This record gives sequence, C-alpha cells and structure tokens, in this order.
Amino acid sequence: MLSGLRIGRGMAAVLVAAGLVLGACASKDDEEDLTLDDTPADVLYNEGLAAVNAGKMSEASQKFEDIDRLHPYSEYARKALLMTAYVNYTRGKNEEAASAARRFVTLYPGSPDAPYAMYLVAQSYYRQIPTVERDQEVTAKALSAMDELVQRYPDSEYAAEAKAKALATRDQLAGKEMEIGRYYLQRDNYIAAINRFRVVVTVYQTTRHVEEALARLTEAYYRLGVIPEAQTAAAVLGHNFPDSPWYKDAYTLLQKGGYEPKETETSWISQSFKNFKLL
Repeated sequence: MLSGLRIGRGMAAVLVAAGLVLGACASKDDEEDLTLDDTPADVLYNEGLAAVNAGKMSEASQKFEDIDRLHPYSEYARKALLMTAYVNYTRGKNEEAASAARRFVTLYPGSPDAPYAMYLVAQSYYRQIPTVERDQEVTAKALSAMDELVQRYPDSEYAAEAKAKALATRDQLAGKEMEIGRYYLQRDNYIAAINRFRVVVTVYQTTRHVEEALARLTEAYYRLGVIPEAQTAAAVLGHNFPDSPWYKDAYTLLQKGGYEPKETETSWISQSFKNFKLL
C-alpha cells in the first residue's frame, strides 16, 4: 500500500538562519533542540513505522509530523504525509485524517498512492455519517469524496467499494429530503414539501426513495389543486414502478377526485425521467 512513494512536497519551508547570531547566547535547552532537529528523515520515518507496529500511534504521529516540519524536501516527506493520514484514521481522528490525505492528493495527484489517499478522505467522512434525523453535511462530504475517487481513479482497487458506498450515501441524503418533505406535507406546507420531493426525483432518482417521492408529489400537487402535475407524477410512477404500492396509493387518491394518471410531457417530472434507468 505504501510502496512506490517518491520525492516531492510543494510547500515552502521556514528556514532558521540565525544560528551564528544566537549561538553565543544559546541555552542548553536550545542546543538540545538543535540536536533533535538534526535527526535524519530516514531515522524519524523508521522510528515512526516502529511505533505503528508497536501500536504507539500517538508517538508515530509525532514522528511523521516531525519529518514534515524538519525535512519538508526529503524523500520521506511524501511517505510521512500519507502515514500521518493513515495513523490519524486509525486513531479515529477523522478530520485530521481527511485533511492530511486531501493534502497528499493535492500535492501528488499522480502518485501510485493517490487513490489510497483519496480513499482515506472518503472513509474518514463515511465513518462519521449520522442517522437520518441529524444534519447531513458530513454525508454530503462523504459522497463528494467517493464520487471524486471513482472519477479520478476509476481503475483503482478502491473504486468498486467507493461506488457501493456512494449508493448507500445517496440513499441517506435522499432519506433526509424525504423526512423534511413529509414534515412539511403533514403541516399543509405543500410548496415546501414539493421542493424537497423534487430534489429526490431529480438528484436521487435511483435511490429507493423515488417511488414514495413521486407518490408524495401526487398528493402535494393534488391538495394544491394543480391536477395536471398530480396526474403526471402518478403516471410517471406507474410507468416506471407499475407494481409499487406507492403507485396504488397515488392512483386511489386521484380516483377520489375523479381523475386518472395522465402524463404531461412538458412537466418537469416527465423531463426528469426522460433518461431514467432503474438500477
């Protein structure tokens, strides 16, 4: 996983050039700090690996960070940055892991290890996904990272897993939109409800929530008195999901008012499903 890392860091280092000026008045502690600063990068890196193998992740993290601070242009700087991301991920420090891994991808997008770094970004967010009742900001970040992984590194060994988790993440985001839409619908705020269900139909239409979203659109438009849109939502639902219980509910609702499903080709609902393909 970590083989093949090569030289390179694209960030400027802060060089301390006042040694001669301060040398005469340097304290013993200062001299010790300077001695520590002379520790070779390869020594720090090997000490970091040894700490990882011993399960001393905090110590390992410090060693890799020291390489970044003391030897930013060394051949071990790139390795240390990825190991920093890995160690932080292992320690459950998700934001720090995502930050370090993202920095690696930014600095070394063509590295053989860039797909793994991008995978760490995605995983760091994915493991933080909350229940659907809570704010879904981190869920959106996870989805964005997974999509980026698949798009930038489609042939990597992590792409298949990213695709699968992206589907689950989209379903979570769609579920949140449905929860809010139902909340508005129950309070007769039909326009607000329609706006939420519309997101599901247009952005998350390959998720399991799309059937209910179309049925809820039928209900919301029907109660608003916008019958053509209610008929279209039901017709699109019946065309794509003829055996869905949600279609039966939508059909029954229209029948109560003396209507039937009837698609209007110019409706935004029809346009959204022109290229629909059920997964």
